Amino acid sequence: MTTRLGFGLPQMRQYSLGTDVPDVARAAEQIGYDSLWVFERALFPEPATQGLYNVPGLPWPDEYRSVAEPLVTLTLAAAVTERVRLGSSVLVAPLHTPFQLARSLATLDAASGGRVLAGFGTGWSLDEYAAAGIRPFEERGKVLDELIDVCRAVWGPDPVRYDGQLTKIASAVVGPKPARPIPILLAASNRKALTRLVDRADGWLPVGLGAEQLAAQWRAVQDLAAERGRTEPLQTVLRVNATYTPKAYDGSDRRPFQGSADQIVEDLVAHAAVGLEEILIDLEATPRDAQELKDVGAEVYEKARAAGV
Repeated sequence: MTTRLGFGLPQMRQYSLGTDVPDVARAAEQIGYDSLWVFERALFPEPATQGLYNVPGLPWPDEYRSVAEPLVTLTLAAAVTERVRLGSSVLVAPLHTPFQLARSLATLDAASGGRVLAGFGTGWSLDEYAAAGIRPFEERGKVLDELIDVCRAVWGPDPVRYDGQLTKIASAVVGPKPARPIPILLAASNRKALTRLVDRADGWLPVGLGAEQLAAQWRAVQDLAAERGRTEPLQTVLRVNATYTPKAYDGSDRRPFQGSADQIVEDLVAHAAVGLEEILIDLEATPRDAQELKDVGAEVYEKARAAGV
């Protein structure tokens, strides 16, 4: 089966959001991509008090100085497309109040004709948690659990009732409803998060850091699902954070998905062999503008399909 391919929308500061997001969204759909994706980065601490991904000393990339709000970005894309699915990989769930996020996603799904994929994670930035002011970082798992509960309640039949720590709905009609049940996908790597994934979610959102590592992670997810009695298949969307360079990268320190279009496709082939359903290719960090992003996106797509991805 051919792997579905998704494309990351331009959210970073080198892009003109009002014109470039619709332009890139239309182009990606015409090229043949199956889905369009956003991510969330709420702020850029300066000076940084915490390393990137909570790794001491790892600097935040300059591109994170300005990242457009993800649901606004998806709405711009939804308005100019008809076929592609619209996903988040990921929304940092505990930065949002559960009720408002559930309503926003339902409205976007209704408006787009049932194309939304709700990808959630818990993040790692203490500064973002402090700015959002929902709950402390230490309670991130509890907030994510409540968000999942609230989404399914709000998206379900009326009257909606829910009694949680952050959200209390005595009995209410809440609309619009999504066009269909919105799939909830989770980023998960440790045992606790993976247990939540197989018990409560519709799908998994890993990150491509090497084909062998991905294969081991996927086996662990499948083993845990079997251990806990899950019989429903998990949807799978691999996020690929590509660093494109016009010429091949020949350094011995080359990371997966770093280099020319041919090198990126070579890594796509290896990761696709693991057997996940879809790969999200995010190329937005290095192109200078939307035209270059579209050109690189078209080249990678054509070469990936020619290589059998």
